[in-house]
Amino acid sequence: MSERHAPRIAMVAGETSGDLLAGLLLDGMQARWPALMAHGIGGPQMVRRGFDAQWPSDRLAVHGYSMEVLRRLRELLRIRKTLRADLLKNRPDVFIGVDAPDFNLGLEADLRAAGIKTVHFVCPSIWAWRAGRVEKIRRAADHVLCIFPFEPELLARHGISASYVGHPLASVIPLVPDRAAARSQLGLAPDDTVLAVLPGSRSAEVQYIAPAFFQAAALIQQALPAIKLVVPAVPALQQRIAEVARDCGVAHRLQIVTGQSHTVLAACDATLIASGTATLEAALFKRPMVIGYRMQGWSWRLMRRKQLQPWVGLPNILCGDFVVPELIQDAATPEALAAATLRWLRARADAPDTLAALEQRFTALHHELLRDTPRLAADAIQKVLGA
Repeated sequence: MSERHAPRIAMVAGETSGDLLAGLLLDGMQARWPALMAHGIGGPQMVRRGFDAQWPSDRLAVHGYSMEVLRRLRELLRIRKTLRADLLKNRPDVFIGVDAPDFNLGLEADLRAAGIKTVHFVCPSIWAWRAGRVEKIRRAADHVLCIFPFEPELLARHGISASYVGHPLASVIPLVPDRAAARSQLGLAPDDTVLAVLPGSRSAEVQYIAPAFFQAAALIQQALPAIKLVVPAVPALQQRIAEVARDCGVAHRLQIVTGQSHTVLAACDATLIASGTATLEAALFKRPMVIGYRMQGWSWRLMRRKQLQPWVGLPNILCGDFVVPELIQDAATPEALAAATLRWLRARADAPDTLAALEQRFTALHHELLRDTPRLAADAIQKVLGA
């Protein structure tokens, strides 16, 4: 397919992180094919680029491994069935599933079996847990766009075509963040001690994680009374976050901002953060962090059985070491979270060499992930299309 003749694209992106990744992918495809039209399931970043969202991406947001998904299963299956029928009737030139593997891989397998080209963007974490999913990827995807450099070789061992396109966030986040500008934007003073609290972007994460995080924040305030606490939140969760903060006694000292997670991470001295993509964002901002996570007990037990590595947080997985603390499930007590966070907040005075070493590791990681992701992804998609 030539650059002048735009392909018909169908896409599904789940949750906020998938919407961001898909928006950058659309940038690359629209630069290659200016008249490109794309539709499916997406969020505001995709819509801003002209994407026709038949359903919003947050409809796919689920938390945990089993129980939470089961409560939403009927709705998710209905959406997937409706979309599959539409795509089989009005066949796109290529279907691109962005993350959301539990939803996308099954859909991709059905479309591929019907002769529709399929691309999966973001290799499922078969190197971290659920290694058996590799067979599902082989059936589902004509090509996988990988955001970590070691993934294409791993997939090649299983006969799966893949390309490393870099991590889009490494291009979005500057190598040297402007802390002063971020603080000015948030109304913070240059000499304030600032803790960013990120309990997650899903309602169930706020339910399970936010209480421990805000109880920890209360303990941190007792130790550092002048500290400023800032929480970036999606609009739908702001009220709930404010209620949890009030119950934990920190609402009067907490600044909740709409979105702006990158501004908050650029401004902070350290962050108490839920495991997920946000931890990689914090690493790219070169910020010390404490990673915490809690979920429904049965979901945790199921996930733990399938865990393949000793690390949960992306910065630790990519560095191959516990470069930042992880406190997961029962270990994520308010006391432990507060103690680990206080060590980072006091490190500028007590252990500056430790902070400098962490910044160097995160800078090296940033360089490793920095590629022209939109262009490389568009190159790979064009090859899938046989252009």
